[in-house]
Amino acid sequence: MFGPMLDLRRLTVLRAVAREGSFSAAARALDYTQPAISHHIARLEEEVGTALLHRSPRGVTLTEAGEALVQHADAVITRLDAAQEEVAEIAGLRSGRVRVAAFPSGSATLFPAAARSLRDSSPGVRVSLIEAEPPEALGLLRSGDVDLALTFGYPESVPPRRGELEFEPLFDDQLCLVTGVDTKARRSRLADFKDEAWIAGCERCRAHLLHLAAQAGFEPQIVYATDDYVTVQSLVAAGLGVTVLPSLALQAHRRPDVRVIPLGSDAMRQIAAVVLAGPRRPPAIAAMVAAMRRAGQEGLAPIQAVHGARLPDLGS
Repeated sequence: MFGPMLDLRRLTVLRAVAREGSFSAAARALDYTQPAISHHIARLEEEVGTALLHRSPRGVTLTEAGEALVQHADAVITRLDAAQEEVAEIAGLRSGRVRVAAFPSGSATLFPAAARSLRDSSPGVRVSLIEAEPPEALGLLRSGDVDLALTFGYPESVPPRRGELEFEPLFDDQLCLVTGVDTKARRSRLADFKDEAWIAGCERCRAHLLHLAAQAGFEPQIVYATDDYVTVQSLVAAGLGVTVLPSLALQAHRRPDVRVIPLGSDAMRQIAAVVLAGPRRPPAIAAMVAAMRRAGQEGLAPIQAVHGARLPDLGS
């Protein structure tokens, strides 16, 4: 059993040492002296009655007890940060912080519009961005390194474990078939390109491409793999393959020498804002979620097909 309540400052120090890998690096990160770091760690180990760090010439690593304590410290510090953000509501959002993790096409389209909107309405709120794919973004959210994760998911995907997270759908992002401009005009369905080389993106996007192709009755021959939507379009323009891209990626960058065909209503991905669950959402975070929804629903023009309307189906 622990004795007195653990000191939050010492938990913060342990967390910094674990992240930075040494006492000196933690001292720089927290603007402490190295002796102060050593003192706090020694006192914390006395309080809990066991070693929290393995020390070696190469640095320090957490013991099993240290890992458990840091996990709880992450949760405590995250909740305290959230409490501080809620207090900003009294001042009418004249202060606060929103740290966002967003996937690349979201950070190129939704985030700039939302951040500008929040800056204009609440210039005292500090907004920052880390680019991360959804799985990594949710990890950053759980660890307390960001306050909001902008993510996407596909209808056939297994829904993520919720519990401590709140998923708020923002809008559906249309998927599009992207081919070379010299493609025959009548070829406009996925099945029309079953014998072509295909370009796939991230692991989840690749899985969805395979799902769409299976619905259309074929298995695509995936020759190239990259999650860079600029590179994808360059490969398509060079005549090396065809692909499926979401509208947000095409809003962020669209080459004039590729053909874009919006697919049917079954070819969508859901864009969502994810925050830590709680009885009340910090006002700066709530304002950013609302700004992202506006950017998605009002600020982004729909992708138009090069030849005609949306496709009636995905099959042959």
